[in-house]
Amino acid sequence: MSLNLLSEDLVPEHALDVKREARDFATEHIAPNAEEYYRTGDYPWEVLEAGMDAGLVAQDISEEYGGRGLDLEQVLAIAEEFYRADAGIALTLQLASFGAEMLEQYGTDEQKEQWLRPVAENDQITGLAVSEPEIGSDLAGMQTTAEKDEDEYVLNGEKYWIGNGVEADWVTVYAKTGDTDDRYMNYSLFVVPTDTEGYVAEHIPEKMGMRASKQAHIVFDDCRIPAENLIGSEGAGFMMLADFFNHGRVVVGGHGLGLAAAALEEAWDFVHEREEFGRHVADFQAVQHGLADMRLEFEAARALNYRAARKVEAYENPGLWAAMAKTKSTEVAVDNAEQGMQFHGGRSILTDRRIARVYRDARIPVIYEGANEIQRNLIYRQSGEQ
Repeated sequence: MSLNLLSEDLVPEHALDVKREARDFATEHIAPNAEEYYRTGDYPWEVLEAGMDAGLVAQDISEEYGGRGLDLEQVLAIAEEFYRADAGIALTLQLASFGAEMLEQYGTDEQKEQWLRPVAENDQITGLAVSEPEIGSDLAGMQTTAEKDEDEYVLNGEKYWIGNGVEADWVTVYAKTGDTDDRYMNYSLFVVPTDTEGYVAEHIPEKMGMRASKQAHIVFDDCRIPAENLIGSEGAGFMMLADFFNHGRVVVGGHGLGLAAAALEEAWDFVHEREEFGRHVADFQAVQHGLADMRLEFEAARALNYRAARKVEAYENPGLWAAMAKTKSTEVAVDNAEQGMQFHGGRSILTDRRIARVYRDARIPVIYEGANEIQRNLIYRQSGEQ
């Protein structure tokens, strides 16, 4: 008796085809390679290229610039399928265009042709550089600076936890350009090619989870870029990034859903096969109640996440719904993974076990894209603004 989650009944009709594409791709390319890439910690170039060939990478960029114009519900449907198969490889696939969406929304036509089109056409990959070694969730506290010098900006500072910071062709960098009393108006966004002099990146020490996704420590040392690499207007970076993260947090909710589904499916299969005291582990009522709770929380999170996707797309209090979806879905992933480990008993700590990989991976999305403690601040504050 197997359990098959991530059903289609909750997914809007227009997203069903791409969801099926993602499931087929995950079955063929992600799941069979998950253990090997976790073990080696290598960057999954071959899987990334296969995802590009399948039209499942960077395709939220509009058709005008070479993408498929996938909307938020379609990207969410892809995310939950990819992350059920393996979070590390899935993160690599979804980070290949991370941040480029802001260039499409706020950039000039020239910027879009030069930088956005190659990403949409899968000739380049990119990344988003926001977090710093000592600052994570405080977007108005970052210290990396970009000072105007005639027709150039000069960047100095450090960024940390930057996906594709080494592998990318260019990254979108969030840097301080002002020092006004309004701390939210002091930041701007820039396109920075990774071959620019003064841009130095190295992989951070190996992580316990999502090992197939590589993050970097970037140092900007008098890194000069043309002034035309400014995205939008100077001082508008915080607002642009906040809006972008509303979309991103719904997708991170999808990360949680995929991991939660993987944990529940793995636990379900194990307890129905394992015997203790002369009967299947699943015959014990305590185990049945544990599985029931896992299912209840998973379905609640998934319903919230798809509702949040609609709200964010319609711009109906997007910050609130994005924060709720991200928080609920990623925490259900952690809870399901922990319960799945408990059901597996001693076997749960074996490194070749899928449940052990899910357990390690699930601990990460509760932190990235804004730690869940910060999301609770947003939920409380914005609940009163409805």
